[in-house]
Amino acid sequence: MNEVTYSKKAAKQLRKLQESDSKAIRAECNKLVNMPNCINVKALVNHEHAYRLRVGHFRVFFDFDGSARVVLIEEVKKRDERTY
Repeated sequence: MNEVTYSKKAAKQLRKLQESDSKAIRAECNKLVNMPNCINVKALVNHEHAYRLRVGHFRVFFDFDGSARVVLIEEVKKRDERTY
């Protein structure tokens, strides 16, 4: 089992969202305790963050340290042409 933590930036972005969206994103992020055996997760190439999680119209960017067993949620963005 991994520990899921949020950066200050990600926590602030979640607070700005509607409550229903925020709850859905947090619920999906909590499933990352089973990383690397998760669905809707993709490893990113040439991106500042290692992975992304797809949650509806939102994308959660995060890094995973397998040796320390920590998932650090870095950013939460609404999917549009500027997301990646």
